Amino acid sequence: MNDATVIARPATPDDAERLASLLTDEGYPAGSSDLAVRIGRYSALGSKVIVAEAGGEVVGFVTVLVLPRFEVDDLFARITSLVVDAGVRERGIGRLLMVSAEEHAKAAGAAWLEVTAGHHRPDARRLFESLGYDPGVAVYLRKRA
Repeated sequence: MNDATVIARPATPDDAERLASLLTDEGYPAGSSDLAVRIGRYSALGSKVIVAEAGGEVVGFVTVLVLPRFEVDDLFARITSLVVDAGVRERGIGRLLMVSAEEHAKAAGAAWLEVTAGHHRPDARRLFESLGYDPGVAVYLRKRA
């Protein structure tokens, strides 16, 4: 990456192979054809996959899903994934991606944003808290369907 300027931009299906590599490195094996479909699916929902690019290389991505709430008449956004290449972490790329996701959510009309940080990802949790995400708002429970 050197000192290349990092930009955030919407993902395209051409990014799918690199996104698959990044996800696989994080322990989530994925195929590029599957991810190309998912990029399109997010776009069709008014949601977005955003990549960070440095020197022409994708070095990370964030996915933001915008959904209506039922109990009140508004939208919320959920950050469903944030991945930064291990070789370029601690350089502000995760923060850039999160700010880009927040900008998309706001432009889409979302009143709230939420994100989940697994216990095994303390660095991610620290990033989210530094951006103003409140860890004490809700308890996240999960059950396999």
